[in-house]
Amino acid sequence: MSAMHHPTRDRSKTVIRRHSLFTRLWHWLTVLCLVILLMSGLQIFNAHPALYWGKDSHFDSPALSIGAERQDGEWRGITQLGGWRFDTTGLLGVSGPEGDRDRRAFPAWATLPGPRWLAMGRQWHFLAAWLFVPLLVAYLLYLVIGGRLRRRLLPRTTEWRHLGTLLIDHLRLRFPRGEAARHYNLLQKLAYLTVLFVLAPLVVLTGLTMSPTMDAAWPWLLDVFGGRQSARTLHFLCAVALLAFFVIHVSMVLASGVVNNLRSMITGRYVLPPEEESRHDPTS
Repeated sequence: MSAMHHPTRDRSKTVIRRHSLFTRLWHWLTVLCLVILLMSGLQIFNAHPALYWGKDSHFDSPALSIGAERQDGEWRGITQLGGWRFDTTGLLGVSGPEGDRDRRAFPAWATLPGPRWLAMGRQWHFLAAWLFVPLLVAYLLYLVIGGRLRRRLLPRTTEWRHLGTLLIDHLRLRFPRGEAARHYNLLQKLAYLTVLFVLAPLVVLTGLTMSPTMDAAWPWLLDVFGGRQSARTLHFLCAVALLAFFVIHVSMVLASGVVNNLRSMITGRYVLPPEEESRHDPTS
């Protein structure tokens, strides 16, 4: 998310430098780390597919559980959220074709490694975590020290006046064009700020709270997050929120111009969508 620099014109197209080399490298390395963290995390979760809350939580009363029950001679996947129960056969709890059903919280295609292998899943998880944390710290310092946080991500007072209109335009897949596309809009800023300064740090801190070694060194972590089981639940919820951001982010990339957006994150060059196209393109 580096500052945009001198635009060049190619016929009717305005090309700007949207992302620095550092930002592009950080982006793709972070994507790789998050994919490994998510898939290996689901492998770890499968070893005990339940979440609890509170320092004195009882393991017989999970806030969330994903398991399997035998009903009418066949296994059914059952997901329980508080007092609600859902049949999630084929996705959670029980997956695979008839006659060859696999009883596990998350299916093999969603975990790393695919087979049940807790020790290897933990190794992948810790490896990706040790890469993710310094990458996150380096990028936050890059934003703050270089002034990019203030220039690129902090919302201006005037932007809040148009939040409703901006939200409606995005729901209708109408995206900024021309000079308006040169900078991040308010929704983008809020999303990136939430991910970088809320979700990502929470994932790291709750992950540390689940470590007995870190609890001994920093016992205040247990007080902040209400115990190890609460930290595990928050860790899981943050991971789900990051996954939701990823899905929405990719959807917006596809809807607003996949080639242009990918080029900007690979080469740094971004073509501003011409103003006049919005008059003829019903999806703009």
